[in-house]
Amino acid sequence: MSDENRMTELEIKLAHQEKLVEELSCVVTDQWKSLDEISKKLNALTKRLLDLEERDSSEIPVERPPHW
Repeated sequence: MSDENRMTELEIKLAHQEKLVEELSCVVTDQWKSLDEISKKLNALTKRLLDLEERDSSEIPVERPPHW
């Protein structure tokens, strides 16, 4: 294989690698956005659950079950 052919092959491989890196970067960016949205929703749901537990726990008397 001549030097020119080797150089052409390397340039082709480099172009494919650059395209792949760009595509993967877009995927990572999209996943980061999704993860951020999920994290915000989880925090909001956790807060709601804790608020509900706090409110409900004061209304429910603590009693031993009948089998005690």
